[in-house]
Amino acid sequence: MAKGPEAFRTISEAAEELDVPQHVLRFWETKFSFIRPMKRAGGRRFYRPQDIAVLQGVRRLLHDEGYTIKGVQKLHKDQGLRRLLAESGADLGGEAPDEALADSEIRDRLALVLEDLEAAKARLDRLLGDGGRQA
Repeated sequence: MAKGPEAFRTISEAAEELDVPQHVLRFWETKFSFIRPMKRAGGRRFYRPQDIAVLQGVRRLLHDEGYTIKGVQKLHKDQGLRRLLAESGADLGGEAPDEALADSEIRDRLALVLEDLEAAKARLDRLLGDGGRQA
């Protein structure tokens, strides 16, 4: 079953969708500060739809338009994510790209924090249920 358009992608899924090797995505993270996939414990990357859109813009500029890494960095500095997203042709539901990225990132991080807190609570409940003794 295929993932929906709003589903997060692993690095292998993102690489396949963008038609670039996984190591290229890792390299781009080191060169472009605006590429920040969510990372779970153990460093596993998850790319949001907005991340994929930004990566599509970067890929198009580098591979199709002949930009250098420094050129894309300068373009981002001068024109922001809007320009990169324009290159990808992404539709973010009518929201301004910068706001959509910020809102989505905040929601995603809060969801991860909530998940971690719920797991911690479950561990505490188990410990307290055992009279506070560890097995």
